[in-house]
Amino acid sequence: MAIKSARLKSAEAAPLAPGARAPAAPGPAPDTTPPIQGALVAEAALAPAEGAVADAATPAKPRARVKKEGALPGGPYLDFEKPIVELELKIKDLKARAAGENLSVEKEIAPLEARAEKLRHKVYDNLTRYQRVQLARHPRRPYLLDYVERLTTEFFELHGDRGFADDRAIVGGLARFGADPILIVGTQKGRDTRENLLRRFGMANPEGYRKALRLMQLANNFGAPILTLVDTAGAFPGLGAEERGQAEAIARNLREMCRLTVPFISVITGEGGSGGALALAMGDVVLMFENSIYSVISPEGCASILWRDRSRSQQAADALRLTAADCLELGVVDEILPEPLGGAHRDPDAAAETLGAALTRHYAALRELTPAELVRRRRAKYRAMGVFTSGGAA
Repeated sequence: MAIKSARLKSAEAAPLAPGARAPAAPGPAPDTTPPIQGALVAEAALAPAEGAVADAATPAKPRARVKKEGALPGGPYLDFEKPIVELELKIKDLKARAAGENLSVEKEIAPLEARAEKLRHKVYDNLTRYQRVQLARHPRRPYLLDYVERLTTEFFELHGDRGFADDRAIVGGLARFGADPILIVGTQKGRDTRENLLRRFGMANPEGYRKALRLMQLANNFGAPILTLVDTAGAFPGLGAEERGQAEAIARNLREMCRLTVPFISVITGEGGSGGALALAMGDVVLMFENSIYSVISPEGCASILWRDRSRSQQAADALRLTAADCLELGVVDEILPEPLGGAHRDPDAAAETLGAALTRHYAALRELTPAELVRRRRAKYRAMGVFTSGGAA
């Protein structure tokens, strides 16, 4: 060791020969940290580095948001919406120029607005199944908390499953719908990357479903009606979720929801993905927004399994029959709620008003039933699904 140190010192002290290059500095040691996998990526991304100390004197500046000139509210826009958006931007630009120069352009704009309205109906009245899938996933679509804000008062959020943790993908609490107390619970997606990581894009862990069940049983004990709002791609598929009993939590919810003795309405507001959606949606009445979907698997997942080709997602969507119209025809849902032209994200207030009117009507009918009748009707409703009879051999 001493000989090696002496050699290093002599090498450092020795002058360089003319034209010779200095030896390269040793590089950093290779990173031997094992890769972070699964849901831990989100936690690692949000957590500060170990030993890092924030400098209070120089707070981090927020990143400036780049706003595209002439952009319309309600975006981003889907590929099949581009012709509509281009025309709407043209109308907006004409109005802005006219306002700046005090010009009257009503005569020029009126034909364009009529053309835009005609184009909207042509596109949105003839959507394919996969285009409705895209609308159901729109990042500006109203989520649970948006409906809570517009439909209820005195909302008080409740947390935790009293067993493991509070799952932020599931939001629930007590509120007033009109003058009546009500329990609202359902999935909540995020509006930006940080919130989506926190809520796992609305995909719940077992503790989320156990929290939902705890709140539903609480409402049942106090005789409060229950409303569930569902918008999820499915239950969270992480290793930890499976270890903590994802399948058991969903199965328990299905069993216990059939035993509730209070009026219970479920609404599919966006994506209704597999057991993750069903674990919240066994209501006496199931409503479904016009551009929402309800299916055992996503079109992309189905295409990957059947054909090993995700590009055939549109074909898979047609085979799955996952739209609101399909589900109503199959008897899976009880009513379709119409959306504003272009989707609920175009006018969340109008979508909430439609939902509120439907809830008022259905809760009034359900309150006429006794607790025993509610349980009997609910069990009969779901046991009748998927039952087929054959007429025998010809």
